[in-house]
Amino acid sequence: MFTINIYVKFALIALFLGGGIILSLIYGFGYSWILIIIGLILLLSYVLLGTIQSASEMLQKMDFDGAEKRLDLTLKPGWLYVTNRAFYYILKGSLAANRKDNNDAEAYFQKALTLKLPTDNEKAMILLQMAGIQANKNNWTGAKNYFYQCKNLKVTEPTLKDQIKQFEVAINNRGQAKLAQSMGMKAGQSGMMGGKRRRPKMR
Repeated sequence: MFTINIYVKFALIALFLGGGIILSLIYGFGYSWILIIIGLILLLSYVLLGTIQSASEMLQKMDFDGAEKRLDLTLKPGWLYVTNRAFYYILKGSLAANRKDNNDAEAYFQKALTLKLPTDNEKAMILLQMAGIQANKNNWTGAKNYFYQCKNLKVTEPTLKDQIKQFEVAINNRGQAKLAQSMGMKAGQSGMMGGKRRRPKMR
């Protein structure tokens, strides 16, 4: 998927908007409206799409600090296009889970579940991570609750299907909390905007 580096996008926004405004002051609006329109389109894409795509790519490469910093460049999560907003919270939850900040991770995942997700694959990925967090807390009742919700979904992604099977083995052998928790983390990392599934355009 073609993406523009966020810093290049910032430069282009400043160039087109700033240049268009300066030209309008010098030569009049008739000479500058195209530049201003292009600048506004770039600005709108940044506001609505955020930095989700590039942050997810960093997370897949295990660059957790880079992904966190890239997500922090999102202007306002509440202004993101709804699907991108859901993935924003999934990414934030995955990063919090990696830091072992389970309360924040669960809060982000719960927010993501309330938003529109493209397929059951994404919902299953979130529920599997939440089950992993509960397993890590040794809360097997909570882990099973999330896991069975996940298992009842129509999962089509082969990797995620395998992770669900592995998690089921772990959850049926309660001494394997670390394995169960690691399965949840792998689900989040492998599912972040990856694979060959169709996605809305994101930057």
